[in-house]
Amino acid sequence: MHIPQPPTVAELEPAALAYLSRFAASSAHLRRVLLRRLSRAEMRGLTVDRAVLVPAIDALVVRLAERGLLDDPAFARGLATSLRNRGRSRRAVQQAMATRGVERSVADEALAVADADGEAGPEGAELTAARRLAQRRRLGPFRLDGAQRAERREKDLAALARAGFSFAIARQVIDAPTE
Repeated sequence: MHIPQPPTVAELEPAALAYLSRFAASSAHLRRVLLRRLSRAEMRGLTVDRAVLVPAIDALVVRLAERGLLDDPAFARGLATSLRNRGRSRRAVQQAMATRGVERSVADEALAVADADGEAGPEGAELTAARRLAQRRRLGPFRLDGAQRAERREKDLAALARAGFSFAIARQVIDAPTE
């Protein structure tokens, strides 16, 4: 029978490397993952020496960033590009990056880079993302049965608004005559 042991400083780096081998992460997100590991051990009734482990986690995150295994700007650029390609609005991308622990300034730079790859600046990128979402969810001109298009217009506009797009962008996409 395995008796659970509290986490140690020696276990932190292998755990962090194992996590990074499976998932891309920001520095803040990796720190949260490792702190959650401590919290789970405490919930199991194990004694965790936070006075030693929390500074060790902070030092480990700094070391991994220095080695290049954690690169917040590169992570943010990849996430912003991926989310924009899936049809996420600027607001939704900013929220997703904030949730993953990306600093606001880094997130804004990454979003600017992702939008520069688009058509005509942020407005063109926002319109492209709205079109992609409409296509994915079969809204407006992408609806399979064109007969229901007029009936479902308000609901389609609301779906784009809930996704974080402005009314003007949503109306431009939904009211487009063709795909």
